[in-house]
Amino acid sequence: MKHVWDLGDDDDSLLPVLGICLGFQSLVVHCGGVVRKLSTGLHGMIRPIDHADNDVLPLSEGNIFAGVPEFKATLYHSLFADIGQQQGRLEAGSEQEWARGNAKWNSPAHLPDVVPLAWVTERRDEGFDERILMGVKHRRKPFWGLQYHPESVCTESTGHQVIKNWFAQAARWNRARGRIAKSEVDGSLEGLTYNLPKKSEKASRPFLPTLQPRSPPGSLAAPLSHPNPQPSLWDQDLGCEYFSTSLELPNHVEVPDIVESLQAGRRDFVVLDSASAKTSRTGLDVKGRYSIIALDVDKALQLEYRTGSRQVTLRRRRTDSGTSAAGDRESGEVNDQYDVELIGFDEEHTIWSVLASFWSRREHPIPANDDTTHPFLGGFMGFTTYELGLEGIQVKPLNHDRHSRPDLSFAWVTRSAVVDHMEGTICLQTLSSDEHSAAAWLEQAAQTLQASPVWTDGLGADFSKKTAGGDLDRRLLHAANTVQAQPTPPLTPDEKRSARTHIQIPDADEYEAKVRQCQEYIAAGDSYELCLTDQTLITRPKSPGIVGLVPGTQQHHGPYHNGSKRPQQAIDSTACASLSSSSSSPSSWSLYRTLRTRNPAPFGSYIRLSGATLVSSSPERFLQVSGSTGTCSMRPMKGTVKKSSTVCTLAQAEEILHVPKEEAENLMIVDLVRHDLHSVCGVGKEAVAVPQLLKVEEYASVFQMISVVEGQLPPSPPLPVAGYHHRRHHPQGDSQQQLPPRPNGLDVLAATLPPGSMTGAPKKRSCEILQHLEGPSAERSLYSGVVGYMDVRGHSDWSVTIRSLFRWDDEEDVVVVLGEHENDEQHQQHQHSALEVWHIGAGGAVTALSTPHGERDEMFTKLKGPLGVFEHQV
Repeated sequence: MKHVWDLGDDDDSLLPVLGICLGFQSLVVHCGGVVRKLSTGLHGMIRPIDHADNDVLPLSEGNIFAGVPEFKATLYHSLFADIGQQQGRLEAGSEQEWARGNAKWNSPAHLPDVVPLAWVTERRDEGFDERILMGVKHRRKPFWGLQYHPESVCTESTGHQVIKNWFAQAARWNRARGRIAKSEVDGSLEGLTYNLPKKSEKASRPFLPTLQPRSPPGSLAAPLSHPNPQPSLWDQDLGCEYFSTSLELPNHVEVPDIVESLQAGRRDFVVLDSASAKTSRTGLDVKGRYSIIALDVDKALQLEYRTGSRQVTLRRRRTDSGTSAAGDRESGEVNDQYDVELIGFDEEHTIWSVLASFWSRREHPIPANDDTTHPFLGGFMGFTTYELGLEGIQVKPLNHDRHSRPDLSFAWVTRSAVVDHMEGTICLQTLSSDEHSAAAWLEQAAQTLQASPVWTDGLGADFSKKTAGGDLDRRLLHAANTVQAQPTPPLTPDEKRSARTHIQIPDADEYEAKVRQCQEYIAAGDSYELCLTDQTLITRPKSPGIVGLVPGTQQHHGPYHNGSKRPQQAIDSTACASLSSSSSSPSSWSLYRTLRTRNPAPFGSYIRLSGATLVSSSPERFLQVSGSTGTCSMRPMKGTVKKSSTVCTLAQAEEILHVPKEEAENLMIVDLVRHDLHSVCGVGKEAVAVPQLLKVEEYASVFQMISVVEGQLPPSPPLPVAGYHHRRHHPQGDSQQQLPPRPNGLDVLAATLPPGSMTGAPKKRSCEILQHLEGPSAERSLYSGVVGYMDVRGHSDWSVTIRSLFRWDDEEDVVVVLGEHENDEQHQQHQHSALEVWHIGAGGAVTALSTPHGERDEMFTKLKGPLGVFEHQV
């Protein structure tokens, strides 16, 4: 950055420059000033800007604050530029003397090129005022600097005139030196000038897959041979139409009941569960209207990707008849054999361009007369890990080569059910190329539901209302949809509870030490905010499978089993005497039922996919995109208070959360996700807006501060934005002659991962620091990733994976039980037991105003919800 200020003294070499924050500090240092630490950082703080008016320094002399009314601006810094103002401190009472002689607007004698333009005075508890320089100009060169952030959502709009004034000054300086002005620019920045030839962007060629069939390690499937009587996996599920039928949903039937009725015997699951839908009528969160259940995921085409691999794995289970479970997939039950294809891509492409190409071949355009209100018709459903997001911001995950687990797993779902909790209906739907097969499947699924024991007390369904081509039947209204259902009971109340579960929670003292380390980084100016997390490990005997659904699947390792085990532990035999017992742990499905009852959330989920099991009660929507309008919505969540006897109302929570520390946490992430959205939506307030800022919402066990950031995708791709390397490619045609289509939900997802509410700001540097603090072996994995969908119309909805627990099939903990003579090898008794390992992540945003004790309490508060599902097992 320092080389910007060394362009030269002659007019041919100079360019007008505006430095902001670090750029401002760099300019002052170049002029001879120094940078020091503030007494306390001001990240996310909003302060009035004391600036030079036109009488002090006319606009003609380069004062970009001339004619600007008073305004407040957002500060994001822990360092300040010192030009001799008593090392940033003025004794109380000296303010009038400073102002009377206009000393604050004069260039210091030892820094003649620095012209002060703006200040902030911060009163400190120690009894002094800290004067902080906010704006400067270079006396001889067209250089300006601002310490505050004019782009922040909380910088008042009256202050935007400063940027317009700077642009006018830059244009004036260029015109005076014969620079050529380009008039065909946006009206808000008229007079943009060019002196250098514009570099043309090289159009990227479209992505065309190279199929590399093979069998993964551990798979029983033989490599595909060519010619293959079936189309390649890349070419399956094309040319499908949409078919559906709607049923009234009995009021007592809940999402888990539907899954158990329709998916008995299945191995893979994707359930997006708005478990808080009915509790929302009693004053809680109101976003949970729909739940989405992927059906027959076992038979679905699945796409998997591991960071750094430069290849996508397409896999599909085979049926008992030995064929791929493609088409309408009625040729038999699936087994553990797979057809597999590897799709390699070069450095000109990314995982997102492969997914975009796959999706665009199956896109189902929305007709002009479409009245389908359901959020999902079929398409991608699945998860991404936190480490996938790191790859997108060029942060290499540490020790990621210890295993071969995917960082992205999407199923292409062609059969699904959507529950409308507001209308009291369930829509069964399928994407199919065969109308008769689709109608038969819809009728069979509806009859299966109606015949299930749980449906007995419900209303009958009219199976004649099957429609095609996107025309959903939404005329059935549930007569009792305002009656709150009973909590979901455990699936098997008499299921044995294990007393052999071992829970390893984070060490409180170590966590507080990490909080202090975060604050050291923040004070040094390396970050504004660091979202520190830690993981709790739960080891327990392997569960028997998904109770009531399919026994044994929890021990199915799938294609990723590599025999890896966690380091052995020697444990006292009296503590582990029960390991020899034949009883087993409650299933992951039972854990899911328990969690959704204890902590109903709008974005809950249960996923069994690619060797991963996820049980989530997430309250946080990450990203929602409309395929028809191109509108994007993000809901960053920062600021948490636990419900208690002293905090039980919204008003009490607002009093606690509407304080500078909590509001600053949320504001910093709001500005971060605004930046992410601008990278795909373009510039200007019409592209990205904040319709809701710092609102406190009520959830089942906590109150949360939420903001809403909305973006509008442009009709054509925006100009390239520095630092945004994602490319999207149309699968067909000459890329040199056609522009890519409008960015869609995949583009937005690629630009916004990892979730800003789980990283801190600025994102890349914060993630690098967090890797160091959380440990080289502490992968977040599914925690801090996202879960959701993008359907064939381009509608997408993703939640942040928090308040959750997860495990991987290939992760085992081997316990060695020692006998009485543990020091005598001849008398040593060994007993081995393989345990499954569950992970629960929790943490919070650390800022300059945080306290180690407060951050520790917040982490344990967030941990309490998901950890509670194990409370009867220890």
